[in-house]
Amino acid sequence: MKLTPTPPLKPSHWMTATSLLQQATQPLRGDHDADVVIIGGGFVGLWTALTIKEQEPDARVKVLEQHVCGGGASGRNGGFVMSWWPKIGTLRSFCSEEQARMLGESAEHAITELGTFCERHGIDAHFRQSGWLWTATTPQHVDTWNATLAACERLGVQPFERLEAREVARRTGSSVHLAGVFERSNATVQPALLVEGMRRVALASGIEIHEGTPVQEIQPGQPASVKTAQGRVRARSVVLAVNAWAAALPSLSKLIVPVNSSIVATQAMPERLREIGWTGGESITDSQLMVDYYRTTHDGRIAFGKGTGAISFGSRIGQVFSEDDASLALTEADLRRTYPMLQGIPVEARWSGPIDRTYDSLPVFGRLDGHANIHYGIGWSGNGVGPSRLGGRILASLALGRQDRWSQCPLVERSCRTFPPEPVRYLGGSLVRNAVLRKERSELAGQPPAILDRYLARFAPAGLEDKA
Repeated sequence: MKLTPTPPLKPSHWMTATSLLQQATQPLRGDHDADVVIIGGGFVGLWTALTIKEQEPDARVKVLEQHVCGGGASGRNGGFVMSWWPKIGTLRSFCSEEQARMLGESAEHAITELGTFCERHGIDAHFRQSGWLWTATTPQHVDTWNATLAACERLGVQPFERLEAREVARRTGSSVHLAGVFERSNATVQPALLVEGMRRVALASGIEIHEGTPVQEIQPGQPASVKTAQGRVRARSVVLAVNAWAAALPSLSKLIVPVNSSIVATQAMPERLREIGWTGGESITDSQLMVDYYRTTHDGRIAFGKGTGAISFGSRIGQVFSEDDASLALTEADLRRTYPMLQGIPVEARWSGPIDRTYDSLPVFGRLDGHANIHYGIGWSGNGVGPSRLGGRILASLALGRQDRWSQCPLVERSCRTFPPEPVRYLGGSLVRNAVLRKERSELAGQPPAILDRYLARFAPAGLEDKA
């Protein structure tokens, strides 16, 4: 199976604050043998490598990254460390109650684990566990979380706390928020600093990382062979941890569609944040399908993102996933609408990025084309920072051939709704995306959406949270 290298994405604001771009490891050269070779040096790939080393310290593990670790989605996301409780209804659609609770509790525990990992290894990734506010910014969105809270209660858990409208507006510093619930366990990080720290720990543990090493071909077999421009690795197991780039493989492209998301970051303004009252460090999302997500940073900026949802023909990873002007304009407009009192504060950084969206916005794991020793984990759908810790456990168990709760969890080889082939994929996806955009603009303006837009919006993939 062939893979096509892609150009690097524009470095995000987060990446420029690290040494990742200046201190890359050496590309792979020559012929090598390994127990496990991992393709992709982001959160999923690094967690998989670290977990394998924890379980089998003598295992020979190689990570191959086409650009630099964190150069893909892991170094350009919003840095929200979230659980899977907002998706508990979807989990229950293919899990038993016991399985759903295990995955929900494990994803919540992974947040605290991440903070402990950073503390143990001296990683200053700006980890801050100040919770997450799930809000409504239109009357239509008030109480859309009720079914999710009820599903949690049926499992005997209560991760969410209802807040009065006045309290939501106070905590967020903006009166556009009409209602909300609070999940205390959630955190934020500077994601590229986290990747930088994880790479350092991986190298110190004996994991071999080769950056600047795009993979050209995977040849199945025992062992499998992974070919690059200047080398080759023969390995007992191969792990694909390539996020949205997996859409280049025909058997995986039907499971995900890469959609873009965009972020703008203001100048540092800690005093203005104190003036408007957003001082608790909470991360925030609204309830749009093209979700707005925003948080404050270590140095007092607002990093404001929007799930802008643009796609490309053939799911090619290009400019729309690097710095898309139209998507960034939508994002800044929502920043200004949410915080009109900050109109004079300039935006100092802006970038776009890819999200590997499944139809239900939960990941799927499996064996590529039925090959028992080639594994994948894709479909993080914009919530990979925390759950990637669990993904690393699942992929490590699969790669090592272990029969445990991770290799046998319901996310492995699950049946998923698939996306159509081209050109229906691009034309239909663009049609639905534009309908969602018009529908949500009408709702924000207090106007009823057009009937056709409401109808077409029903075909969009599920969002970050399960909403009624």
